[in-house]
Amino acid sequence: MNITLNKNDEIVMKLIHYFITEQGYNPIILHGAKDEIWLENSEQDYQIVRIVTNYIHNDEQFDFDIYRTKQIMRRIKRKTFSFKMNALSIFINLGENVHLEDTEVEHIDCIELKNIDDIKNYDFVTEIFPTITKIDKVTEKGLELFMKLTEEINHKNQEDAEKAEDVFSKKRPIVTYALLISNFVLFLAMIISGANIFSIDPNTLYNFGGLVNFSTMGSFSELYRLIISMFLHVGIIHLLFNMYALYIIGPQLESFFGKGKYLAIYLGSGIIGNLMAMLFQGNNIVSVGASGAIFGLLGALLYFGYHYRVYLGTVIKSQIIPLIIFNILVGMMLPGISMPAHLGGLFGGYLVAKLVGVKYKSTTMDRVNGAIMTTILVAFLAYMNFFR
Repeated sequence: MNITLNKNDEIVMKLIHYFITEQGYNPIILHGAKDEIWLENSEQDYQIVRIVTNYIHNDEQFDFDIYRTKQIMRRIKRKTFSFKMNALSIFINLGENVHLEDTEVEHIDCIELKNIDDIKNYDFVTEIFPTITKIDKVTEKGLELFMKLTEEINHKNQEDAEKAEDVFSKKRPIVTYALLISNFVLFLAMIISGANIFSIDPNTLYNFGGLVNFSTMGSFSELYRLIISMFLHVGIIHLLFNMYALYIIGPQLESFFGKGKYLAIYLGSGIIGNLMAMLFQGNNIVSVGASGAIFGLLGALLYFGYHYRVYLGTVIKSQIIPLIIFNILVGMMLPGISMPAHLGGLFGGYLVAKLVGVKYKSTTMDRVNGAIMTTILVAFLAYMNFFR
């Protein structure tokens, strides 16, 4: 087999190889996009890299190309829930009547490469991708170049597939089962102590560790209630409703994050939800329930889904966000529901998920930022509850 690559083909192959294997970009399939390749990596300064081989004759054609690029970027932003998006358009075949140097487009930077070495002329690109200048060191030609780059791209795609399989493969939800059992055991203990199965009285809830505000607690030794209260419920309906939600959501999150991180998210978001509830809780009010922690799981699922939106983009839009909104609205309409606990748990779950990190996606800086934000939130809530 004889494969001949012209100069433009070699430039395109080397660029694709560099951005996929070294910079972690993934191809985007676009219907109707001819003679152009779109690559996406939400973690980069340029979330989109676009390689255009189509011949563009004059400024009018170039302006239309920019307009169409903006339209596609808007669609990608909506689909990936991105708040910002910057693109680098690399043109391989511009005509002499295109005045690229006079072009300034918000969120889209454009460069022209007649030779691969031309990349060195664009300082703003080499600052973001310092190693890109090394792609001209590749000496293979024709079939040899095609085989080398194809093999390395396939190897990178295989690595990505193995990582996705590791994250999304089902695992036994041991922690979720332990949490379910703990809730049922404590509920059974309250029933054995003489409580009504449908409506447990506040004294029983308090004696078993129900949450009250700090002025009612009167001592830091009572802070265990921040944890114990999330395993208590006011009746069998309350228990079954929360445990069903945990049974549906928990195994997925435990599989995605791993057992240790999952438990940290559950307990951390539950504590943050309880701290938030205490701010608005009157004297002699006892609050209990796992709903703050369960809302925390929803917040963590939202954070995870954002990082894996290539796989879960439609799920976020059609299921996760509507589920969160539905539960918030139900909480607002029904009496006796602690909305501060729900909202605190939701936000806390998102932050704790950022702190513990998403496998293969979160950077050290992401986790540091998560730790800082979580610490600030907990410190603020602790001050407002215990020291003001």
